[in-house]
Amino acid sequence: MPIEAITSTNAPIGPGPYSPAMRVGDLLFISAQSPIDPQTHELQGLEIEEQARRALDNVGALLKAGGSSFSKVVKINAYLSDPADYDRYNEVYASYVDFEPQPARTTVSVSHIWDARQKIKVECIAYVGSD
Repeated sequence: MPIEAITSTNAPIGPGPYSPAMRVGDLLFISAQSPIDPQTHELQGLEIEEQARRALDNVGALLKAGGSSFSKVVKINAYLSDPADYDRYNEVYASYVDFEPQPARTTVSVSHIWDARQKIKVECIAYVGSD
C-alpha cells in the first residue's frame, strides 16, 4: 500500500521532523495543526475562537490537498490549553462539522502546548475514497 506525504501552501509546515499529513490507502492522517497563518507563519488571534478557526482552516487545507474534506473526517482530536475554552471551541467546531454522522471526537485539556500563546491544536483522520 503506497504511503504519501501531503502538504499544502494553505497550511503551515512545522519545524519538526514530521509530515503535515500522510495518506495511506484510503485514509488521511492530519498532524496536529496550530493556529499559525501559513503565509506569515505567525500566530493568528489571541482568543480561542480565532485560533480555533485558523487551526481548523489549516486542517481543511490539508484535507483538500489529500483528496478529502471535513465531511469525510472519521476522528478528530482537539487539545485545549484551557478547559474553560471548551464551550467557545465547540461553537466554532460545530460550524465545520455541520453534517451527519458527526466524526468521533476527543477534546482534552493539556497543560502545555509548544508556544504558550497557543490555545489549541487539532488533528484528525479522514476517509479519502469516493462516497
